[in-house]
Amino acid sequence: MALRDRPSPNHGPRPEGTSVDILVLHYTGMLSAEAALDRLCDPAAEVSAHYVVEEDGTVWRLVGEGRRAWHAGRGAWGGAQDVNNRSIGVEIVNPGHEYGYRPFPQAQMQAVIELCRGILARQPIPAGNVIAHSDMAPARKQDPGELFDWPGLARAGIGLWPATDARGTAWDGGEAQVAALLARLGYDPAIASFTETLIAFQRHWHPEALGQPADAETVRRLHSLLAQSGR
Repeated sequence: MALRDRPSPNHGPRPEGTSVDILVLHYTGMLSAEAALDRLCDPAAEVSAHYVVEEDGTVWRLVGEGRRAWHAGRGAWGGAQDVNNRSIGVEIVNPGHEYGYRPFPQAQMQAVIELCRGILARQPIPAGNVIAHSDMAPARKQDPGELFDWPGLARAGIGLWPATDARGTAWDGGEAQVAALLARLGYDPAIASFTETLIAFQRHWHPEALGQPADAETVRRLHSLLAQSGR
């Protein structure tokens, strides 16, 4: 992993006594890596991330992990209402859904794996708190999206993926059961509709069902993830 420094001025102190326990993965959603880096280092933009991973695997360190980067924005996960306070943010170069969303190259994914392994070795982040930007902000974010290799990360020991042989409880056919399971996993029902939250879940953990109604497989996958995370 090629690590380079490009300091961003856009950061601040973490609240005293706050532990880092969330890792948020984003895509840049811009036309080029350079445009993304320029924006994340522009004081007027007031946004940043701790790291940026280019498509060729180059990793840029913008903000030290001990500082509060400005990457997450409005949202919540697992009861945390200010995710920036307690998270590390990694921006992964990809034009995103607006500019020609495409698969993430292998060199880039390998760099993400190596970077995340290092972060998890330094920070007490549970597997259930390795999330997508869209998980904490389902109503306004789609990244890093359904083409991101979440199963590959889980195989590398980063985050969670539903077990193929896991069994869930019977699905009663209603939204309430699914909504309750989504909330247990970490989604905040107060910040997005059920449909928006379900789509965020699908982008991360059930991409082949993206945009489809909840079903028994949704419930099975949720139970598998909850069992793995101990929630």
